[in-house]
Amino acid sequence: MALLKNDTIRLLRRSLSYFLPYKMLIIASFAALGVVALSTAGAAYLVQPALDEIFIKKDQTALVFLPFLLVAVFLAKGIGLFIQKFLMSYCGTKVLEQLRYELFAKIICLPLDFFGETRVGMLMSRIISDVNLISASLPELIRIIQHSLTMVGLIGLVLYRDAQLAFWACLVFPLAVYPVIYFGKKLRKIGRKYQSELADISSHLQESFNGLRVVKAFASEELEKDKFRIVSKNLARIGIKGKMYNQLSSPIMELIGAIGAGLVIWYGGSQVIAGNRTPGEFFSFMTALIMLYDPFKSISQANNTIQQAMAGAERVFEILDSKDLIEEKGGDIEYTPPFASLAFENVTFFYPGTTDPALKNINLTIKAGERLAFVGQSGAGKTTIAHLVPRFHDCTQGTIRLNNRPLSEYTLASLRSNIGIVSQDPFLFNLSVRDNIAYGQSSTDQALVEQAAIAAYAHDFIKELPHGYETIVGEKGVKLSGGQKQRLTIARAIMKNPSLLILDEATSALDTESERIVQKALENLMEGRTSIVIAHRLSTVLSADRIIVMQNGKIISEGTNDQLLQTCPFYSKLYKLQFEGQK
Repeated sequence: MALLKNDTIRLLRRSLSYFLPYKMLIIASFAALGVVALSTAGAAYLVQPALDEIFIKKDQTALVFLPFLLVAVFLAKGIGLFIQKFLMSYCGTKVLEQLRYELFAKIICLPLDFFGETRVGMLMSRIISDVNLISASLPELIRIIQHSLTMVGLIGLVLYRDAQLAFWACLVFPLAVYPVIYFGKKLRKIGRKYQSELADISSHLQESFNGLRVVKAFASEELEKDKFRIVSKNLARIGIKGKMYNQLSSPIMELIGAIGAGLVIWYGGSQVIAGNRTPGEFFSFMTALIMLYDPFKSISQANNTIQQAMAGAERVFEILDSKDLIEEKGGDIEYTPPFASLAFENVTFFYPGTTDPALKNINLTIKAGERLAFVGQSGAGKTTIAHLVPRFHDCTQGTIRLNNRPLSEYTLASLRSNIGIVSQDPFLFNLSVRDNIAYGQSSTDQALVEQAAIAAYAHDFIKELPHGYETIVGEKGVKLSGGQKQRLTIARAIMKNPSLLILDEATSALDTESERIVQKALENLMEGRTSIVIAHRLSTVLSADRIIVMQNGKIISEGTNDQLLQTCPFYSKLYKLQFEGQK
């Protein structure tokens, strides 16, 4: 219990720290709260003179004065509520913006290994849904403070009116504290489960929509519907349970309030009948008492919301404050071309959670202007080598040196901005053709974009698009063919003008005609650059200066095509399988 309380306080403090930049607005909101609290107590106070002076004594002056005073009190209360709620909504929205940015900024800078072990839908849920809950924490806390101040004013009034009646009214207050604590604990637990199930739904949606072609190819729509129905049903079940606890707190508070009011009516009514109090005094007291139970009930509701917010805070700060999730860090040295050499020195690499190395004791040097090709069966380690160069992963053992310096000494931005990568799965953003080609570049000059497109043999088909270079390509470039998408990624690499180029099976997914055009674009891209070519089809690497043959994470041979045909049986077998099968 104490641990839960300490955890709640820690999370609440962590959440509220995001509201500190808006402390002046919060102070203004507190001032507005004071007006609301005083106005509420003032309205209850005016019941006594209204009844006694107007309805009993029939005072004409009071009849004119008191209604205007009552309108003024409620006007002040309305203005105070508007100011308080608007300022809190504004602060909550700004905190929502900041939290979402910080969470996205943290996640986007995490290593690729993290994304290999984490569902994208879960991350989306934390950025969108969990952060929403946190932004509600301060407004609800202010709501508690608002109603607490109102309660202080009303308690002062009931004590002023009649201390004995106040005693009977307050007898039930200890009973009212228990539901606040009980339902708060339940909703915190349910909120945690609800957010987890919401992340499952996000993951399922993201996976289903991204794999829609596979779903339709296997006619698995009904299977996906059933899977979604299950996760949706779980979410609804937890949500209904939360609603039940949330709504159950209100009638319980109403019952407790009714018990208190009953005690007051029994005792206060006997005092009025005995002539010890005027009806105006009693009804002023009753009005204050009724107003007193309402804020207490609202405090219970606000506490429920805060407990749900803390469930979201747990999940958000689990990422923001985690010592295990370390952002990628580079060195302090800016890498600047020209490229001189790239050397692998006793490099071994294990993927996280695996016991067998993907690369074993790799020793290799690539010189400036050299075109180096890696060949081998799937799983040989070719792509892993390509990922180590831009530090998508760091080698487990050994060192990779660029221009005689370890890669870790260079800043990540300078290293990656000078490495061009064209992979077998061309990725395009849902932007215009021009923005995709110029992605990541400071200049989007149309002449430079067109020059890159011409070199990539993309200019002609771009001109035929509905809006030319301003055509939106759709998510993942869905409006373009495979060859067109690949040529745009090549144009993007040309625009980047890298000193080192990595081609990771860039033509393996294309038909023969598209491959021919893309290969010509790749030749333009590789001209004058040091290139690392990873290929499944040997026809694309025959002209390489050196061909590196890999098997089971090791380099088993290297040389030109003619040399390897004479000295490497494994390469000779690959060559025969591909070329003799085409005869």
